[in-house]
Amino acid sequence: MRARPLPAPPPRGRFRRPFHFQRRGRPEEPPAPRPLPGPGSSPRPARLRRAAVLARPPPLGAAGTVPRRRPPRSDMGRGLTLLLLPLALLAAPARAEGGTAAAEEVKIEVLHLPETCSPKSKKGDLLNAHYDGFLASDGSKFYCSRTQNEGHPKWFVLGVGQVIKGLDIAMMNMCPGEKRKVTIPPSLAYGQQGYAQGKIPPNATLIFEIELYAVNKGPRSVEAFNQIDKDGDKKLSELEISQYLKEEFARDGKKRHPSAHDEILADIFKKNDHDRDGFISAKEYNVYQHDEL
Repeated sequence: MRARPLPAPPPRGRFRRPFHFQRRGRPEEPPAPRPLPGPGSSPRPARLRRAAVLARPPPLGAAGTVPRRRPPRSDMGRGLTLLLLPLALLAAPARAEGGTAAAEEVKIEVLHLPETCSPKSKKGDLLNAHYDGFLASDGSKFYCSRTQNEGHPKWFVLGVGQVIKGLDIAMMNMCPGEKRKVTIPPSLAYGQQGYAQGKIPPNATLIFEIELYAVNKGPRSVEAFNQIDKDGDKKLSELEISQYLKEEFARDGKKRHPSAHDEILADIFKKNDHDRDGFISAKEYNVYQHDEL
């Protein structure tokens, strides 16, 4: 049996499909040549433009040398990048919050400082001061202590919430005769709710001009506790408080009923001896949370 001869290859110059045998039958015609662009022809196709761009020589370095191409990052480098990226995103809000906290501080401007600046105010002290309040937005006055209480300065204990938090901060380390101008952000004043009764709108920044007249020991100062605590055991016994009351009555000079001493002593222990152990501890005495006690 005679072997069938293989088909002859197409003649040279004929178009041949890549990676395929030619179809049987009619031979395929070669594609028409692409005309060269002329003055009035359309621009080159995007594929040719990209090829031309890629064919440009790389730029020269400062010394006229071709800069070395950076090798591709390894899988480990990409892994570290993916690991550190969430940490960077977490740190960004923290920095933003820190910036916001820094912006929410009380700004203090000292207008007058006496030559002798003593004593300086601290938490728990009883202060006597005049202060005027203004809205930072338009400068309108919303409060004046001189128009209240027949023009007498206000008495209040510092640092225990008897005034807004911004004033408690602004009047720390202030001495008698000192004058300050302070700017208080909304978060340390009346916040988002405002204070309609005082004509303070929501989110209002406040400005106060303060003049301090007196710094006295508070009603429950550290000095008063140590004065009563004769034995220094950081708790007040009934005998120690009784002796203190007798000294105060003698200093006062007023006539009192003989039973007044016992009634006041019983009332003090009823309201302050919370654990009923017969002593008033520093913690029970320290209603204003002095750091020293």
